[in-house]
Amino acid sequence: MQIWGKGILLAGVMTAASCGLNREAGSQIDEGYFGVPTMNNIQIHNGQKSYVSDLSQRFATEVPTTVNFAFGSAHLDATAVSILRQQANWIKQFPEVRFRVYGHTDLVGGKAANHRLGLRRARAIVSFFASQGISRSRLEALSSLGETQPLVVTQKPELRNRRAVTEVSGFVQSHPMILNGKYAAVVMRAYAPTKSGS
Repeated sequence: MQIWGKGILLAGVMTAASCGLNREAGSQIDEGYFGVPTMNNIQIHNGQKSYVSDLSQRFATEVPTTVNFAFGSAHLDATAVSILRQQANWIKQFPEVRFRVYGHTDLVGGKAANHRLGLRRARAIVSFFASQGISRSRLEALSSLGETQPLVVTQKPELRNRRAVTEVSGFVQSHPMILNGKYAAVVMRAYAPTKSGS
């Protein structure tokens, strides 16, 4: 009887694990790239990981990190452009830093279509940053989380889920400050905001 009970418990755990298709925002995702765990360990030991975390917190505190989209659209409206100008001004003052843009959708529609739409949203933002003079080599838009990380879990159209989020992803390894290991100097640099219309 105990063996039978353990089998049922194991089956229940496996079923629950396989049902986690729509994770909430903030949940960890294994990107599945070979060497990522090793890189993560190296970054933790040389302190780079904590500096990236510090910069991420600064970025999220000092400028809005999220823009929203109309249903089925990757068009940047006036509100999105205003937010992205603030982000671009911040990014320009930290040339040693790399960024990722994650595109998201709501849960309406098929997974493949939502994945493509999320990617279009992320690419629209990278194109905007490039138009502001930021090198594309510092920007990644190849990560589309599609419908997998809703802020609000609902099958209905939801504006808060139709978003793109800009995040600090690391440092430009060839930059002189980084070659000298001066991560702290980058993190502590003052950010002087400019008017969003400039």
